[in-house]
Amino acid sequence: MPADTHGGARAGVKIPSMLDLVHLSPRPLFPPGGIEICRQIALLTGMKKGGEVLVIPSGLAVTLEHFVREYGVVGSGVEDDPFLLDRAEERLRVNTMLERVHVQAGEMDALPFRDGIFDVVIAELGLTSRVSAESAVSEMVRVAKLGASVVLVQPVWKAPVDSVRREILGQHLGCRPMMVVEWKRLLRDAGVEDLHTEDWSDEETAFRPQITKPFPDFSELFTFTEKLRILRRARRRWGWVAVGTALARVREVHNLLTQERVLGLDLVMGIKRGETAMEDAPSEPVGDVGAPTDGAPDEEAEQVTGLPLFGDEGEAP
Repeated sequence: MPADTHGGARAGVKIPSMLDLVHLSPRPLFPPGGIEICRQIALLTGMKKGGEVLVIPSGLAVTLEHFVREYGVVGSGVEDDPFLLDRAEERLRVNTMLERVHVQAGEMDALPFRDGIFDVVIAELGLTSRVSAESAVSEMVRVAKLGASVVLVQPVWKAPVDSVRREILGQHLGCRPMMVVEWKRLLRDAGVEDLHTEDWSDEETAFRPQITKPFPDFSELFTFTEKLRILRRARRRWGWVAVGTALARVREVHNLLTQERVLGLDLVMGIKRGETAMEDAPSEPVGDVGAPTDGAPDEEAEQVTGLPLFGDEGEAP
């Protein structure tokens, strides 16, 4: 079989992405933005007890569990990777949260729900790993109620990138970043209005006073013991050739992104509008806000600092 020109692995061999490797962590991590962005989402969307919240893809259900624990919502998640779904269910069972956090198999472009049932729909990293952004956004909006909040937390290109380079970097990262204007266009086309965006790449804000490097090395994100466990798990799934190629790509992509800073993280949200939107849905775009104060949950025991692309340094609940 011919060699792969981007790392030396044979054609047809599955090369794990950086996101694939992070998902093998023995320590569950919050997705991009850490716990701070979860709190910001809860504030912006008016998350409250009894509300129906959907997170896709749900991964290990870390953020979904956080919303259920802290805000008393009814949490649902959909994951298209059977390996991650099994790990999520086992983790929730151990945490005695399996009855409160509902995760199931499904595709991002064919969510297993009827129309208009969720108050908040949130898309995290990995939304576009296997499907088009247009089809995934369309499904998000379909299952949201009229007046519901639709939230994207996605990597975005901060500078023009040619199509070939986009494809290669997307494969290495395990997702397909787009320009923020492209995400906003997809939301508007799907019926989402009053769009609000926040740049969570590397700017200091009132609710993120400390900034870490936007793209930490794989070696910086995990301890030595954790890295060994991840590499053993990766070898069992994909073999040493694929894992070696993936690690070489991790270094290559990290150097590119940190030097050129072409990739960032944005939060984009809006309201699903229709002929009869909910009475309490905001009619004006949501403005910039700081950290929640009145009615916000108490600070958790383990404060985390978000690593905008791949999680955070603290353990998940």
